[in-house]
Amino acid sequence: MEEKRNNTEDEAMNNLVKAVLKSGDVKTVFDVEDKLKKSFGKIIQEMLEAEMTEHLGHDKYEYTKENKDNYRNGSSKKKVKSNLGELELTIPRDRNGEFEPMIVPKNSRDISNIEQQIIKLYGMGNSTREISNFIEELYGFSVSAEMISNITDKIIPEMEEWKNRRLEEVYPFVYIDAIHFNVKENGVIGKKAAYVALGISIAGIKEVLGIYIGENETSKFWMTVFNNLKNRGLKDILVLSSDGLTGIKEAIVTAFPKTEHQTCIVHLTRNTLKYVSHRDKYKFAQDLKAIYTASDEEIAKKLMYDVANAWEEKYPTAMDRWEENWGIISPFFKFSQKIRKMIYTTNTIESLNSSYRRLNKARNVYPSADALMKVLYLSTKKVTKNWSYTQPEWGETLKELEIIFKGRI
Repeated sequence: MEEKRNNTEDEAMNNLVKAVLKSGDVKTVFDVEDKLKKSFGKIIQEMLEAEMTEHLGHDKYEYTKENKDNYRNGSSKKKVKSNLGELELTIPRDRNGEFEPMIVPKNSRDISNIEQQIIKLYGMGNSTREISNFIEELYGFSVSAEMISNITDKIIPEMEEWKNRRLEEVYPFVYIDAIHFNVKENGVIGKKAAYVALGISIAGIKEVLGIYIGENETSKFWMTVFNNLKNRGLKDILVLSSDGLTGIKEAIVTAFPKTEHQTCIVHLTRNTLKYVSHRDKYKFAQDLKAIYTASDEEIAKKLMYDVANAWEEKYPTAMDRWEENWGIISPFFKFSQKIRKMIYTTNTIESLNSSYRRLNKARNVYPSADALMKVLYLSTKKVTKNWSYTQPEWGETLKELEIIFKGRI
């Protein structure tokens, strides 16, 4: 039965192809597309008529006593957007106004996947003008900036649900980092930071916990971020790794007093080497490496003072940040090399940030913080859709964490 139906479909398709070719003026791909567009419109038109027949229960001009209460009552013209361009259709009406076609729903002027295309392009950081140009080139009709905004606004309920979703009670590791964007506000273009909190769950799976757009790093701002995480169910973080974000240390102590706050060693090393001449950089970097690869904190602290003394004459302030921040450097040394690799850098979040940086390359300025948030959400959704794998050697890591943070997992 299936084979017979397939043969019938193939025969119908062959007849359609032959009819197109016989109609003449088919010499280029564009001619073929034009013929397909016309054929597509006629097929949709026939489907509308068939739907009306099924709705009424009788064919056109077929009147009986049974169907006199409702019958065809003219038609109305309607332009719709499709993957083959813009089509003008004639939508049949019934006397009682009850007919609701399925192929071209009421109030719908789009029977394509153009909305999905626009959302996809928007999530890649394209401007409304670039999206409009792309749609016009591909489909032959233009879409306004307002229409693009209205279409992308359809993801807002989904985005809000994601932003307020319930979190797990404990995350062994949380990484926080920032990336900056140009955003227009009240007609003025300024820098805004998007702060991303990424966690690794007890199951060893990465998860973006939240994205927060702000201007100034303060303890008050970070308390807002941490309270948001707590209000969504997060009760404890074992280790929080971040760069030297202003005010975050004080907020962590208040919000999660048991959490080990670990500064990003890589960022700290880079910031230190900024003060060092190119000629001395390699030797200085080797000295710093000796500190953060030391077997325990006592040896590491001694090495830190040795490095500061060795370079004091040439770079008297280069090691100041190490001494000032030793309290958020030292937790590093209680862990095995396996865990040290996970927390000495925010590289876990850097891979995510690289996708956000591509947004900066695609678009210089975002028209509002809300527009930026939509783009960041769509980009995050794309990057994280396959985040279902467990971190390498996670079982051993979890056992070590259970010993060090007894009773908290």
